[in-house]
Parts: sequence; structure tokens; C-alpha cells
Amino acid sequence: MTLAVYEVDVPTTNGDGLRGVHVFTGRAESPASALRLAQEVYAAAVAARQAGLEIPRMRPDGWVARGIRPGWEPDWSAATAGRWSDPHSFVRTYDLDP
Repeated sequence: MTLAVYEVDVPTTNGDGLRGVHVFTGRAESPASALRLAQEVYAAAVAARQAGLEIPRMRPDGWVARGIRPGWEPDWSAATAGRWSDPHSFVRTYDLDP
């Protein structure tokens, strides 16, 4: 079974009061599992950076945490997850839903 690609949007803030959104994408079984996987790759990226190591490369399921910036804190309680739709594709994920 091929897993769907999900997008997890996580609001972020920094110490200067600026706001943003960090977007994670990858294959998952559900929005809840997508959120869990995004948190896993984020935690691995932060741990690698703190240890002075390179941020891990993309996992086989497509999840990776690139572009993590020091000083920006994610608000995981406000994160949203849903099926990803490629804006450049002629076929959208919602076109395939029953």
C-alpha cells in the first residue's frame, strides 16, 4: 500500500516577536502520524545541530527537517496536518478522494 503524502504546518516564533511557519512533508498513514513524524525529524535535526553534526538527510519515507533556524520555536500544539497537494500538478490529491 502506498502511503499518502502529508504536509504539517507548524507556527514558529522567535525572541524578537517575529512569526513564521515551518512546513514539513512526507509519507504517512494519517494526519496524526504525519504530525508525529514531523516532530521526530525536527527533534533529530535539533539534536544534531546541538551536537555540532550535520542535520540528518531525508528518510526513506520522505521526512526531513531542513531549514531549522536557531532561536525559532515551533508551536506544536497549533500545528496542522493534512494531505499535501502539489500546486504544480494537474492531478490534485482531492481529485483522487472518493
